[in-house]
Amino acid sequence: MSKLDEQGYAERHERFENWFQTPLGRSLLSDQRRCVDAHVEGLSGARQLHVGISHRLPLAGSSDFGHRIVTTPRWQPDLPEGVAVCDPDELPFPASSMDLVILHHSADFSAYPHQVIREASRVVRGGGQMLVLGFNPLSLWGLRKLIFRHRYGPWGGRFMFRSRMEDWLSLLDFQVESARSHFFRLPIQNLQLSDKRSLVERLGVDRFVPIGAYYCILATKRVCAPIVRRPAWRQKNVISLPSTGSLGISRTYRSR
Repeated sequence: MSKLDEQGYAERHERFENWFQTPLGRSLLSDQRRCVDAHVEGLSGARQLHVGISHRLPLAGSSDFGHRIVTTPRWQPDLPEGVAVCDPDELPFPASSMDLVILHHSADFSAYPHQVIREASRVVRGGGQMLVLGFNPLSLWGLRKLIFRHRYGPWGGRFMFRSRMEDWLSLLDFQVESARSHFFRLPIQNLQLSDKRSLVERLGVDRFVPIGAYYCILATKRVCAPIVRRPAWRQKNVISLPSTGSLGISRTYRSR
């Protein structure tokens, strides 16, 4: 990935943050907050990490975790306590230090999406959870991205298939607990049209039709069983017997 591409994603990331101030952006964020709250309900632990677009767009604010940390990619003079400035592909946290990691379109707006998932996997403890939100290419939002060259807001990021994300998680020793697409509204700023329930929602089949604007994946990190090492023989317990036979083969036996 070239330096120019990295700068391009940084600019798209900033435009995406500003897009959340639009009517459609606020509607999407509200839906995502409800989705995340439903997934983290009942989860608890010492530390929760939210790797997202900005510290101004928090998720899971009411979750039952002792310490909640939010990351932001750009330093600002008014950063509150509990906010870390870092890129999502280089997290400044020890391995296995988080009980829950939430990736809010972090891979969508990174020059290194696979490294974003790998870093999140590194900091999640065994038995901990990762919650991944990403835009769905199999949706009207994905169709708009293909048709129009306009790259403002969501359409400046990657739209990666949910199956691909699940494969990445599986390779990193995660077990997918649930995966579903959400937000079936039209990708337009007209509130009267975008706020209307879609045909999929009215029919009540949104749980089974994977064409929502974004997907949400909840995965648990597997706890690997420790490798049992064979006890090494101590040198003092090994004795050498004199050679026997005409071949002069020396045999060693372990003393009882």
